Amino acid sequence: MLGGMAQTTARPDRTPGSPPVRTPRFHRAWSVAAVTFVTIIGAAAFASLPGLLIEPLHAEFDWSRGTIGFAVSVNLALYGLTAPFAAALMDRFGIRRVVAVALTVIAVGAALTTWMTAPWQLVLSWGVLVGLGSGSMALAFAATVTNRWFVARRGLVTGILTAAGASGQLIFLPLLSWLVEHHGWRPAAVTVSLAALAVVPFVWLLLRDHPADVRLAPYGGEYAEKPAPVTGAARRAVTVLFKAARTGPFWLLAGSFAICGASTNGLVRTHLVPAAHDHGMPVTTAAGLLAVIGVFDVVGTVASGWFTDRFEPRRLLAVYYALRGVSLLFLPMLLAPSVQPPMLFFIVFYGLDWVATVPPTLALCREQYGEDSAIVFGWVLASHQVGAAVVAFAGGVARDVFGTYDVVWYASGALCAAAALMALVINRRAPGPSLTR
Repeated sequence: MLGGMAQTTARPDRTPGSPPVRTPRFHRAWSVAAVTFVTIIGAAAFASLPGLLIEPLHAEFDWSRGTIGFAVSVNLALYGLTAPFAAALMDRFGIRRVVAVALTVIAVGAALTTWMTAPWQLVLSWGVLVGLGSGSMALAFAATVTNRWFVARRGLVTGILTAAGASGQLIFLPLLSWLVEHHGWRPAAVTVSLAALAVVPFVWLLLRDHPADVRLAPYGGEYAEKPAPVTGAARRAVTVLFKAARTGPFWLLAGSFAICGASTNGLVRTHLVPAAHDHGMPVTTAAGLLAVIGVFDVVGTVASGWFTDRFEPRRLLAVYYALRGVSLLFLPMLLAPSVQPPMLFFIVFYGLDWVATVPPTLALCREQYGEDSAIVFGWVLASHQVGAAVVAFAGGVARDVFGTYDVVWYASGALCAAAALMALVINRRAPGPSLTR
């Protein structure tokens, strides 16, 4: 990767009187990608916390796991439903402004949880505010940066930026679990708030909306003037949705990605810690397992981006979903008071597959929907989070009703098999310029 950072495209023709277009040895696109990576890491701190809050909130307020799971499900649903509008808002107001505001909203929502005394306050602060803020700078943020700043190495960059969320999980999970275990859940919530705020200056000072802002061509591409701001962001997002919804590939991508969200964020990220605790495993140990998943998630996602540049994305998706489904079917037999070698194998295997689905899914969105692919991917991401929200709530209810999470593990494994089949039947299509033209 490092060897390819020099700009290799020819210098574009300049209009008379325009500033010179620079051709640097180190392309600014990589700096923008680095800032994006750090930003997503900071925002990912909040995603590490919900699974650690279920038991402490249940113990302190006597709220049911279903009630707490509902707040998490609102968060996950808004995370997804906000993404397509955020992509359109970035076209209208710029990446930097949207992301800075989103980080501030996350910080406010996380801080407000420290004063809550009723379930509706958890839903409002963690569910609504943090959900809206995080959705505004979710994977649609990474997709927008990749589409604007890169022509070459898009798959690799997508994998790296997707892995940023896992890196945030790796960094913050051990710290947050230690805080929850030794000092309670409130200091952990404050830590999340401060982490989001700390990233805002980096975004404002270092991030740029478009290569033309610094008189550059995108990495591996030709220079183009910055397009005029796109008005009617909400209308455009809805228009793109209605046009995409008339095509079969959209529903296959959205359906398979909903299952992806159900089997990762909704199930494992939210319920693995309390499920392991049910079997006598300490919370800090279970949180450590999630952190290890984050380690291998980074490896798996970057590798998936590299594979996506070289192999058919439909087949990659089918393999990823099939392997994930098999692993989930075995998980109930692996949970125990201590970590045994088979459990470690599951953690490594599952970590490699966690969000490896993102680069090939985004590649298929580009193939099918051209210039509107970032917004379409935002809607596909919305389905991912709706699937996650359903299982986050249903998992808590299943635990309350059956006293175990087993039925949810088995159901998710079966759904992954269906997702593998959906990926294989997506039709090939030459990229189109735009759905809205």
